[in-house]
Amino acid sequence: MTASSPESVPAPEAAPGHVSTHVLDTHRGLPAAEVPVRLDAYDGNAWQTLAEGTTDADGRWDARRVPAAPGTYRLRFGTGPYFTGIGVPTFYPEVSVIFTIAVAGQRHHVPLLLSPYGYSTYRGS
Repeated sequence: MTASSPESVPAPEAAPGHVSTHVLDTHRGLPAAEVPVRLDAYDGNAWQTLAEGTTDADGRWDARRVPAAPGTYRLRFGTGPYFTGIGVPTFYPEVSVIFTIAVAGQRHHVPLLLSPYGYSTYRGS
């Protein structure tokens, strides 16, 4: 393969060094659309907001424009507004997932499985 071949150029969706998430509503068995999400980085003294938005119709959100340098990060999910929007009470008005990035330039996917009275997360691929 030569440097000019199409295979040698990474596709935009494969760009390394970013954080993404996929929120699944296990209560309804559907992707959780319109969940507010915020990505923060810890600078040693305080949290700094890097990106925010909402999940798409498939429950996905990607901070592709934010490089994932080594450090401590937090994904904050607005589960209260999400469940209020679908008419379901919840015990958890917000879910915060704090994680560490050790190696720069890698994709870090952090899925969230969500229900009104529980949640689970893991490092995805």
